Amino acid sequence: MKVVEIRELDGARLQKELADQERALLNLRFRKATLQLPDSNAVHKTKLTISRIKTVIRERQIVAAMKRGGEGDEGKQQSNG
Repeated sequence: MKVVEIRELDGARLQKELADQERALLNLRFRKATLQLPDSNAVHKTKLTISRIKTVIRERQIVAAMKRGGEGDEGKQQSNG
């Protein structure tokens, strides 16, 4: 799944897709362990998709925090004196 396709999904669908991909990764790992995985690159591709989904979710959280007027976790600096 490409990042352009991921960005088109709404929040609920994005969370569902993340859960589906994580479940698929678990199944791929089991198949790899039992030597039943014909495409050894499938695990890597699934990990990339999960990373892309998590990146889009985090981007949306940052944008939402900026719209609220706060910076969320970003940009906070502690002064030591």
